[in-house]
Amino acid sequence: MTKLDFFFGEIFVHDNYIIAVMKEGITVTPDLNDVLFDIVTTYFHSKPFVYITNRINSYAVDPATYVETAKIYNLIGFAIVSKNTLSFSNTDIEKLFFKKPFVHFDSMAEAIIWSENLVLNYNKN
Repeated sequence: MTKLDFFFGEIFVHDNYIIAVMKEGITVTPDLNDVLFDIVTTYFHSKPFVYITNRINSYAVDPATYVETAKIYNLIGFAIVSKNTLSFSNTDIEKLFFKKPFVHFDSMAEAIIWSENLVLNYNKN
């Protein structure tokens, strides 16, 4: 596991997924995808992976960000981990902008298992 620190939060890079923890009050905008593209190029090359966001802090996401993020060809899924009920309803809206598997989980363990299975099944095909 590799930990990367940025002005907007932390990214933890694992073999088949990354976990992002954004800072309180930040607004995630499409220009932050440049950082994600750099991480993908460095750590995943053409290998499939899943993006997991651990929403332990409150922050905003510009929906246009998902449109750009979905263009990362080897990003095969997106998971949100949060116990906040408002986050559940936001997920339904956010899914509209991301045309790949997009799931909300209560626990990180569930998100990791889903991610590992998604990558495993993707590699079988």
